[in-house]
Amino acid sequence: MQSNDSKSPEFPIPSPNFHAPTNFPPPTHRPTPSPNIPVNNRPSQSIILFPVPQPQRVSVVSPPYHFQAPSKRIHSPDDIRQFHDSDSGRNFLGFIVALSESTRGRKISDPCYQSETVNSIVSILDSLIQWIDDIPPASMASRYGNLSYRIWHARMVENSDSLMLRFLPEDLHSATVEIVLYFTDSFGNSSRIDYGTGHETNFAAWLYCLAKLGTIKEEDYPAVVVRVFVKYLDLMRKLQLVYCLEPAGSHGVWGLDDYHFLSYVFGSSQLIDHKYLKPKSIHTQDILDNFSNEYLYFSCISFIKKVKKGPFSEHSPLLDDISGVPNWNKVNSGLLKMYKVEVLEKVPIMQHFLFGWLIKWN
Repeated sequence: MQSNDSKSPEFPIPSPNFHAPTNFPPPTHRPTPSPNIPVNNRPSQSIILFPVPQPQRVSVVSPPYHFQAPSKRIHSPDDIRQFHDSDSGRNFLGFIVALSESTRGRKISDPCYQSETVNSIVSILDSLIQWIDDIPPASMASRYGNLSYRIWHARMVENSDSLMLRFLPEDLHSATVEIVLYFTDSFGNSSRIDYGTGHETNFAAWLYCLAKLGTIKEEDYPAVVVRVFVKYLDLMRKLQLVYCLEPAGSHGVWGLDDYHFLSYVFGSSQLIDHKYLKPKSIHTQDILDNFSNEYLYFSCISFIKKVKKGPFSEHSPLLDDISGVPNWNKVNSGLLKMYKVEVLEKVPIMQHFLFGWLIKWN
């Protein structure tokens, strides 16, 4: 179970109105905002006061099945509250927490049980990576939005049903009408040519649907993180770099990351109780060089440092501040609370979330 020690305000939460100074302070120092700038303290208070989300078991559906094409139901803050008060909302977040706990203290290279379903999903993601090589980026002058991404995305959508049938047992083939839409919305938007935490959440929702179907079981959870999610992250980084996907709904420097969130949740869980590696270790390049292939958190920091220029405390102040948190347990607990508040409770993100028979709108 998650520790409650992250109720302490030691986990830093940024203000969206904060203006960073130009003379960069030590990494763990939080400069004081200008007195004439109003500070919105609600995000900080809501995250600090919110209880740490706890893991939940996923109940498997049984016949008769009533699969249906999912649809959007969230349009307002009241809808958000209704979702989080529902069994579906609580269980979905509990599933994410359970995935996080399953990888506690586990390196990516550590052996783990891999079912045929997990191996099939990894193979599917490998196929999607290969398609990027088959569809080179078009020559364009714009910074974001390479049009070749739409070709890749169209191929993915066109083949999505057959990709699901690679691992679904015959009696669950009819589930494709419901789960395919979560899958196809996990890799970005082809109209806007962007990607963000909402798409990452759809990938988690797709995995949750597979758990509801019983094709992913609790014993699969470690492999779902260190095999499936790691491969998904590889795919998304390649899509972001090759096709220059624009960050969807980015908070700029005051966001955790331009594209991802769950990788930090799972990555911080990997490092809980590590004897030597601490949150402040992200500032040691040798550690990043030697451990990025074993720990998702360090992998994410290394990627940011490769694609962004300038001092880390300037382009990633929230991650910089989190490095001053005393231990990984506080980091993980704080990130889980932050994910609920800053992703799952935001209408601009969750208005695209889908509800059907597996994830019910109550």
